[in-house]
Amino acid sequence: MDPAFLDASRFRICFVCTGNICRSPMASAVLRRLADEHGVADRVLVTSAGVSDYHVGETADERTIAALERAGYPASDHRAKHFTRKWFDRFDLVIALDRGQERVLRQLARDDEARSKVRLLMAFESDPPTLDVPDPYYSEPETFDAVLQQIESACRRLFRQIHPVLAASRRG
Repeated sequence: MDPAFLDASRFRICFVCTGNICRSPMASAVLRRLADEHGVADRVLVTSAGVSDYHVGETADERTIAALERAGYPASDHRAKHFTRKWFDRFDLVIALDRGQERVLRQLARDDEARSKVRLLMAFESDPPTLDVPDPYYSEPETFDAVLQQIESACRRLFRQIHPVLAASRRG
């Protein structure tokens, strides 16, 4: 883990899916771009991880990379990581991509403070059709584009909620 994530002066977010090769790398790329576009990239640290260690050290799935590149996001530097209990101390917000990961994260949390950091990405949408971002892993490449669009929408709403805090910390 990058030592920068120990810097409590920055707002630290980790997106979590199953293996950290499809959905969570998409979400971290989207949120990083939003922070950059709004001039607060220096106030937030964004990464991603998986609840499983199946793919640790691997790049994102080639279909994830292709979907991100088609949408204009950088995608080549991702390496899969495994979310562990000690990571709760390093993050202000831990965002699960579906309810399965949310359950695992809440069980992994050692106390109520850690559990309070766990949120579902789709819960930031005003009226989501589901709380789960579908896992595109066993799907066609086109599904990755649709999943990315869903993630982009939810990340924009998430960003609207955290932007005032990030902007205020920049002035202060």
